[in-house]
Amino acid sequence: MVWLVVAFNIFLIAWMVISSLRSTVDYLRQPLGLPVPPHLENYANAWTIGDFGVAFLNSASVTLISAFFAVAIAAPAAYALSRSTRWIAPKITAAFALGLGVPGQVLLIPIYIGLAQVQQNTGIPLIDSQLGLTIVLIGLNLPFTVFLLTGFFASLPGEIEEAAALDGASGIRTFVTIMLPLARPGLTTAMTLAAIGSWNETLFSLVLLTDKSTRTLPIALIQIMNSAAFNGADWGSIFAGMTLMVLPLLIVYTWLGRRIVAGMTVGAGK
Repeated sequence: MVWLVVAFNIFLIAWMVISSLRSTVDYLRQPLGLPVPPHLENYANAWTIGDFGVAFLNSASVTLISAFFAVAIAAPAAYALSRSTRWIAPKITAAFALGLGVPGQVLLIPIYIGLAQVQQNTGIPLIDSQLGLTIVLIGLNLPFTVFLLTGFFASLPGEIEEAAALDGASGIRTFVTIMLPLARPGLTTAMTLAAIGSWNETLFSLVLLTDKSTRTLPIALIQIMNSAAFNGADWGSIFAGMTLMVLPLLIVYTWLGRRIVAGMTVGAGK
């Protein structure tokens, strides 16, 4: 059953890439045909229509910054929760777990109103700004990141911290110099998953970013779809835009796939 799912996903990716090299006429005649000849101009059209150059840089900066700070904030919180013996620690961990079930549609209006009020009172540009979207993405990634890292830190042996304490190391020094290097697989997993979620985020980007210079890749892809609605469906360019958006994540996941699985497996061991 698992191999069927894997084969189906590989088929979808291959079909998307092949379709991105075909003309609209060929695609409508035979959706599963081969690109003969390949139409590389589809990528140029998608890059131009959707302004993918600016959108790619915007998505890359928002994704990297939000993923880094989500892990930077979640790591010490998760470590403290995993080592705390107070009665409230499991309840806080459970609260983070409950945060995973809150749909983004419920948070959209309160977040937008809150950002607008902060912008009005402080003058800090948060609406139609990458700063506002980055802050939102950090908050959206925190529940899962804290929950994942809490399980991972809990799986690390406590004897290492006891030995460090006997050597005179403080709690902060132990965390920074010993526990963080040991937790590298979990941190890699958490950062990669946070980056994937931020890269694909569409709903908040669509609402918070309206200026063309601040748009991310999902909004650029929507721009291609909107252009197709008025100028005729250019399926080759649409599939090319999808390929340009999916390819970076596919490369990252292929490169770090084993580390991601190992980090999640170890974190689930406790």
